[in-house]
Amino acid sequence: STDMRKSSYALALMLSGATMFVGEELKAQDQPDPSIVSQIRDQAFNQSQVMDIAFYLTDVSGPRLTSSPGFFRAANWAKTSLSKWGLSNTALEPWGDFGSSWELEKSYLALKLPYYQPLLAYPKAWTASTNGPVSGEVVLVDAKDSLGLLAYKGKLAGKIVIFPNQDTIKPSYTPEATRYQDSDLVKLQEPMPQRGPRMGDSAMRAQFRTRGLFARQQAQFLREEGALMVLSMTVRGKDGTLFVQGAGQNAQNSPASVLDMVLSAEDYHRILRLVKAGIPVTLEGDVKSKMISDDKKGYNVVGEIPGTDPTLKDQIVMLGGHLDSWHSSTGATDNAAGSAVMLEAVRILKALNIKPKRTIRIVLWSGEEEGLFGSRGYVKNHFGDPATMQLTPDQAKVSAYYNLDNGSGKIRGVYLQGNEKVRPIFAQWLAPFADLGASTLTIRNTGSTDHVSFDAVGIPGFQFIQDPIEYGTRTHHSNMDSYDHLQPDDLKQAAAIVALFVYQTAMRADELPRKDLPQPRGNGPMF
Repeated sequence: STDMRKSSYALALMLSGATMFVGEELKAQDQPDPSIVSQIRDQAFNQSQVMDIAFYLTDVSGPRLTSSPGFFRAANWAKTSLSKWGLSNTALEPWGDFGSSWELEKSYLALKLPYYQPLLAYPKAWTASTNGPVSGEVVLVDAKDSLGLLAYKGKLAGKIVIFPNQDTIKPSYTPEATRYQDSDLVKLQEPMPQRGPRMGDSAMRAQFRTRGLFARQQAQFLREEGALMVLSMTVRGKDGTLFVQGAGQNAQNSPASVLDMVLSAEDYHRILRLVKAGIPVTLEGDVKSKMISDDKKGYNVVGEIPGTDPTLKDQIVMLGGHLDSWHSSTGATDNAAGSAVMLEAVRILKALNIKPKRTIRIVLWSGEEEGLFGSRGYVKNHFGDPATMQLTPDQAKVSAYYNLDNGSGKIRGVYLQGNEKVRPIFAQWLAPFADLGASTLTIRNTGSTDHVSFDAVGIPGFQFIQDPIEYGTRTHHSNMDSYDHLQPDDLKQAAAIVALFVYQTAMRADELPRKDLPQPRGNGPMF
């Protein structure tokens, strides 16, 4: 009941009083109105549309490789939905040049000799087709450097290449799906441990560059030699789960690159054992894909709830997640889950007919999987360039950006991203959700997703802490990342929390406090 919710909220607020402030008095502007909290929770849990949203983004739209037909099916559906809910300025906004997209139209691979059996395999994005049914002998290529490749010159035309792999499959004795225990959350609140002696970052980057250079040399050699296809295996995949991405990290890969097929660990090891034993192995396959080059721009989905305060309406509260995915499944936990939660959060706020002081802007990104391209391009277009730290006037008008991109698990708290000043504020905003398991604030940073683009130009950008469930073990970038792996109650909880955070940020008298501006990063790495 509403009275019970109010009592629960008041108790949670009282119990969390010790963490509500750090050296300053509790500010009334950051105490959530119990009536608003109750209305948000009612919408989120009793009127939820989050799983319907997720259904349209996944099962209906299909895989959402950036700028592919599946991506645009999802993006246009999201834009139409935002307009239907009453948001303004909805659009597919170009952020810059992405390059050619890629779409898989057919994929088949099977063991032909020494016996027939279908293989579990997916092509990497942006690799070639077979141009009809083909078959070829599997050849082991064991080269450590470009000099070692010369031993295979003239021997690979029409062949299928496999590489050595020493990994063996071991049974797992720990559950794949987990939630954070209290002890995990306590540990998460500690500062990041100091790294022990290890290879320096510059040495590691040099090693990565060397590996990358050899990988490009090897790919070019195989292409020039006329290899039919390459077999790959992901390190962490087993039990029928494949982790499939693209051939390289940008969309400019040549469509003439050799077809690269990712096999299940079990199939890969079987073929490798046979070849090593000198038993002839032949595969047959038929893979058809196409490059999509008619529009090489990348697009984000945007929509707004306009601000109403005469002096604050030009300020912005932003929320988002990336809409693009990889192609071996429908990208449910990565990141239809985050996109669905953010869409549901603005739907809730519109359903409550709130009149925010600041403008609320949702953006669903593309190009995240290839390097945060959508959010980086958006930030550069609107707010500033982290390379030079030349900022636009609008940079100062963004109070916060909230991101969700760590799977389908419920929110347990917030990464403060090094911004200690927001701790007492966020503690109050989390207090109404203590009964739902969300109370942790950690000073730690977390990277590799779109809030980093905002943080890089001095805008408060935050990623929520989420229960891992089976994100890292089973679904992230894999052929198992489907609707069935979403957690409905967790997504409802997340939508409620995000809606309140966005509401509070839009309504408070002041913008959220900021860290010191970062130094220009030049052309260094984003994350």
